[in-house]
Amino acid sequence: MTASDLPLAGIRVLDLSRILAGPWCGQVLADLGADVIKVEHPQRGDDTRDWGMRLGERNTCYFNSVNRNKRSIGIDLGQPEGLAIILDLARKSDVLIQNFKTGGADKLGLGYAALSAENPGLIYCSIAGYGSEGPEAARPGYDLVIQGESGLMAMNGNDDQPPLKFGVAIADLFTGQYAAQAVLAALVQRGRTGKGRHVEMALFDCGLSVTSYYGLEALALGEDPPRYGNAHPSIVPYGVFDAADGALVLTVGNNAQYDRFCRMVIDRTDLAENPCYATNLQRTIHRSELLPLIEAELRARPRAELLAKLAANGIPCGEVLGLNRALRSERAGRAGMLVEDRDNAGAPAVLAPPYRLDGERLPIRHMPPALGHDTRAVLEEELGLPAERLDALKARDVIA
Repeated sequence: MTASDLPLAGIRVLDLSRILAGPWCGQVLADLGADVIKVEHPQRGDDTRDWGMRLGERNTCYFNSVNRNKRSIGIDLGQPEGLAIILDLARKSDVLIQNFKTGGADKLGLGYAALSAENPGLIYCSIAGYGSEGPEAARPGYDLVIQGESGLMAMNGNDDQPPLKFGVAIADLFTGQYAAQAVLAALVQRGRTGKGRHVEMALFDCGLSVTSYYGLEALALGEDPPRYGNAHPSIVPYGVFDAADGALVLTVGNNAQYDRFCRMVIDRTDLAENPCYATNLQRTIHRSELLPLIEAELRARPRAELLAKLAANGIPCGEVLGLNRALRSERAGRAGMLVEDRDNAGAPAVLAPPYRLDGERLPIRHMPPALGHDTRAVLEEELGLPAERLDALKARDVIA
């Protein structure tokens, strides 16, 4: 698939954001074909260039996870000449993403009101921790804090555990994905009206949204629902179970599956015929008696044998793999989800975009960029700055 075939080909995005939620939004748009220009400080770069495992001179696994398919320019917004360059690029952009502290963009002259006056078609995306009009507007937004305040930590894990954060920065990631959806909707509307929109996303709002049906149960109960860890609050048996030689996931979704599971997989016809377990509602009520019986049967059998029988009887199941094994599995290889970095020998592969169009996975056009890798090319192509001007700006550390 060529760049011109991608859905957002011809759309220019100026990504002034850093760390995770904003860059994730930019990466979604980049994966779909937009030309995303990531603006970084010419010396420090994005904060995440200093987070986690180092790859090459200035990249890390964290940075690479949210900056594929982008071009990087190093510009010092603290210098008037650098700020002028960003203003010029904003006038020529279709989308701008920023996650400055509330009011920070306005102080720089990069707020929505100022930029939309000069570029009425601009889709301007602001990402913050909390709503821009409330008493907490100035509070910085951090994923872990949001997970605590939104109830996400309180719904994760088991009832006998303290509050537990998710394994990834889930509030940041969902906020970035929601932001990208809103930007895409605004682009569609601009196609009808010619006018841009101001998209505002708050991590707290998105954190509450992620609680989904569990959050609605809390409202209906008037208290926190029980936490079930790897089990399901409404389906039994459902969860992670130990076989004789490893863990597996088992999801018995209906009564017919349960009957086949008992008769054909664990050879317990008595459990199939017991009226206390005949329906899922009954199994949920009697889970404390039923699950130990099932767990004992599963622990007595090899995982491969169980998986084969479960699959043969139409019962959803799977191995529980470590992260590295999952990423290096034959299944991941067939899916084409890993792309090697040819310019960084020995570096771990980069995850491919998850999107497929017409049966073809969307490509990685640019590996996650080195700091300021594209500064000269972008400023020459987009603003027509001559080489001697760029040399002078670089000498004064205005650009990288």
